[in-house]
Amino acid sequence: MGSHALELKPWKSMEAQLQLLIDRGMCVDDKEAALSYLARIGYYRLSGYWYPLRKINMALTSQAQCPIRCDEFIPDSHFETGVKLYVFDKKLRLLALDALERIELAVRVDIAHLLGKKDPLAHEKPACLHGNFAKRKIRKGPYSGYTKHELWLRRHNERLHQARRESFVEHHRQKYNNRMPIWVAIEVWDFGLLSHLFSGLKHADKQKIAAKYGVDGATLAKWLKSLNFIRNVSAHHSRLWNINVLESSALPTGWPVMKNTRAFMYFVILARLLEAISPSSSWAFRLIALLKNSPIANHNVLDFKDFGVCEDWEAFLLER
Repeated sequence: MGSHALELKPWKSMEAQLQLLIDRGMCVDDKEAALSYLARIGYYRLSGYWYPLRKINMALTSQAQCPIRCDEFIPDSHFETGVKLYVFDKKLRLLALDALERIELAVRVDIAHLLGKKDPLAHEKPACLHGNFAKRKIRKGPYSGYTKHELWLRRHNERLHQARRESFVEHHRQKYNNRMPIWVAIEVWDFGLLSHLFSGLKHADKQKIAAKYGVDGATLAKWLKSLNFIRNVSAHHSRLWNINVLESSALPTGWPVMKNTRAFMYFVILARLLEAISPSSSWAFRLIALLKNSPIANHNVLDFKDFGVCEDWEAFLLER
């Protein structure tokens, strides 16, 4: 290691962790309850929810593009607020997963039905897919010389191997020499495999499926990739409410101004897709209720802008 390497932070007992927060200005109204939360959730995970409550170093912030936080907390910052924000975020992730499950299942059926009619093994055959996906070789990087389809098939086969003990997989291994029609094989795909294959469909096929959801094929392909990012954040219990969406989609034409790098836009996309799948769904109303009763609502520091909401966000979310 270099001579300038920083020492790792030392281990601290939970009592010491709590005292550190108190020393930095956090109000702890119930120490026993606070220690219990630290034991069950962990200091590091909760620290992401305390972060907006830390003071901003104005001198450093003026030289940077984003606020630089101090270790000290804003006056009247409470431990309980961080916990409530964590619980709210957990409910937000579960709500996202609820919508994503229904969307994933619907798009699975769309792809399997359309491609299966052409060829039961269409997902394995380059001729059934777009040339850029199935025939063009990657020129640079660690996957140089492969097509995107070949890399997709590698992941597909890994998923099949992981599911090898499933009765339907064993049945097709034994009876059909391991050959599995797309309407069966698709059951082992995750959202990532689904979104990547959709991107690899022929233009007309993407358009046909996307029309069901009121958008064009290129837009739906990008939305699915963005939603896969939201799905991964939610499934791995990461912070969602103020996350920077790294796999962002363009703000749709005609939509009000909102950040495409924040989560709210993707919750609107979830609502629009669910409307096409299940018009009677109450999902959007449940999202509104969760937001209006969240610790962000009417807080003096926490702000819905960090979630990326637009003006009149409630009405827009329910817009049809």
